[in-house]
Amino acid sequence: MKRARLAVLVSGRGRNLRALQAACAVGHIAADPVLVVSNDATAPALEFARQCGIPALALEHTAYASRPAFDAALATALRAVQPDIVALAGFMRVLGAAFVTEFEGRLLNIHPSLLPKYPGLHTHRRALTAGDHEHGATVHFVTAELDGGPRILQGVVAVKPDDDEDRLAARVLEDVELKIYPQVVAWMARGELRCLAGQAMFRGAPLAAPLGLDALEETFR
Repeated sequence: MKRARLAVLVSGRGRNLRALQAACAVGHIAADPVLVVSNDATAPALEFARQCGIPALALEHTAYASRPAFDAALATALRAVQPDIVALAGFMRVLGAAFVTEFEGRLLNIHPSLLPKYPGLHTHRRALTAGDHEHGATVHFVTAELDGGPRILQGVVAVKPDDDEDRLAARVLEDVELKIYPQVVAWMARGELRCLAGQAMFRGAPLAAPLGLDALEETFR
């Protein structure tokens, strides 16, 4: 089977990038990382990518006069490597409609909330402030609507009485994010997951609701 070409967009430490790279390296994801891009030249994820032999590129968004100019530079960089999958992994920039339209169907994002709850920032704080008993993360296809694209896979954790933002964020990352993102990318690399006309299609059938942790293959549990 042909291996997919994977590009990853990052802004920080790259914990999800590390999980994706590790799964690719051992064959759990039938993909090869071909580019890592960050909007922050100091992001530790870039150095990690270079240490793994993955081409890494810093595109400082502050160097561009407008959001469309940054998006255009990012699109040019991605076109050069012809990715089959573009995974946003802690990428802290909102992408414009023209960019999303060009890469739609190939763009994935992981968001630290149980979408449609809490799109945008400060999701853990918002969940705690609301008194939620459950929290989690969602992998979804990217559309022009912020964190509003078709949902694919979600994982839930219980909110504990002594949780603060940091404790809750760490548990969501370890117990959910680092499992569900490699799983979704693996499905997509195999051709089992697609986005058609704004609808997530899994193994030939539309997803009426996001899958849960019980859908994880043993490899990703």
